[in-house]
Amino acid sequence: MSKLYYIITLGCKVNQCESTAIGRRLDQYGWSLADPEKADVCVINTCAVTAKAAMQSRQAIRRAARTMPGAKIIVTGCYAQISPGRIASLEGVDKVVGHTFKHSIPELITESRQKAPAAEIIHDEVSQCRHFAPLPASAKGTRTRAFLKIQDGCSSFCTYCIVPYARGPSRSMVPNEVLQNLHVLAEDGIQEVVLTGIHLGQYGQDCSPVTSLTSLLDIIREEAPIERIRLSSIEPTEINELLLDKLTGLRTGKARLCRHLHIPLQSGDDSILNRMHRPYDRNLFEKLIITAKHRLPEAAIGVDVLVGFPGENDTAFNQTFELLEALPVSYLHVFPFSPRPGTPAWHFKDKVKPKLIKTRCRQLRELSNTKRRIFYESLLGKRLEVLIETTGDDTTGIARGLSDNYVQVSIEHGIGIETNTFVNVEITLVNDDLSVIGKPVQ
Repeated sequence: MSKLYYIITLGCKVNQCESTAIGRRLDQYGWSLADPEKADVCVINTCAVTAKAAMQSRQAIRRAARTMPGAKIIVTGCYAQISPGRIASLEGVDKVVGHTFKHSIPELITESRQKAPAAEIIHDEVSQCRHFAPLPASAKGTRTRAFLKIQDGCSSFCTYCIVPYARGPSRSMVPNEVLQNLHVLAEDGIQEVVLTGIHLGQYGQDCSPVTSLTSLLDIIREEAPIERIRLSSIEPTEINELLLDKLTGLRTGKARLCRHLHIPLQSGDDSILNRMHRPYDRNLFEKLIITAKHRLPEAAIGVDVLVGFPGENDTAFNQTFELLEALPVSYLHVFPFSPRPGTPAWHFKDKVKPKLIKTRCRQLRELSNTKRRIFYESLLGKRLEVLIETTGDDTTGIARGLSDNYVQVSIEHGIGIETNTFVNVEITLVNDDLSVIGKPVQ
């Protein structure tokens, strides 16, 4: 019998990381990745961060059942964790696998092509989970960069967020396992690893003995055979002087830490932050950004903003806009608020009209483009080390890659530059479409 699989992923970078790891485990069990029309098994890794994400997950399940009638449909992820019964009721679903069992998907799939008469639910209460589920590091294909999930869960319970209910409390991969996974990725040829998690700044607080993200970074810099380490999103209250000291982009050991911070603000209005149950105010955020930019002047600083939270009147929105306009941030990720059943904010009154949310999102995205241009133009004439992701073709001669401070650079005269190598590039031009051009230098 053939053993062919296909994976559909919805949602965040952590989900993408987990899907890649599930694929690696399936490979280890003798399965092979295939086109959807040939697959014997389809694994759907769902998202439930908003009501819309849950709807999109259901649509993906129905579509897979319709277009892959011969395949077993295995559903996992956040939506599978919080609504297993609803998913099991959907036609074509073979198994619903909660978060604590997703690492066992290869063992749960039998070789029989026969579908069960009713969906099997493999699930337990994630709120009681205290163990970091092991999923192997994986870098498939010709990728130069990989994500490694080193932390899962969240214990913050922001009023708009379903994630603590879907993923349980914060828990961490122990440092030795982090190093083992980084060695695996290095053997696969990966040059840059993004350390990711649901609440990355809480890394190590559940370990015995207790450790921290900064302590882990010290170990990685000295012992990991990876050229470049990047951090995913970090909460404002978890960025301190010690962490900023490490993000220099300089080699102080085996690995270098990228000059890149991605920090959730969500709102620049203190009353909204309080209603969101966020543990900081605009003053703390403002001081943090100014300090970070002073310490790391060429660093990319990205910011998450949540638009249209209940109670966000014109004054509250203007507080957010004016704060971000004044600060030296590099880009914004803008999200419209979407009420999620099961969260406190689902019951909040004074909701913002969808049309107004859309208008405010557009204003902030325009501001993001302005901020991105200012950041890129500040790099004109500067030299950046770029990790090459695509080589120059014979028509344009343009190679492309990513700098440590998160700039996608198109490199003129790039024929002959090899993929997955580092090249020193001088930034020469920022185009109207915000594409960044550079030339190789010695």
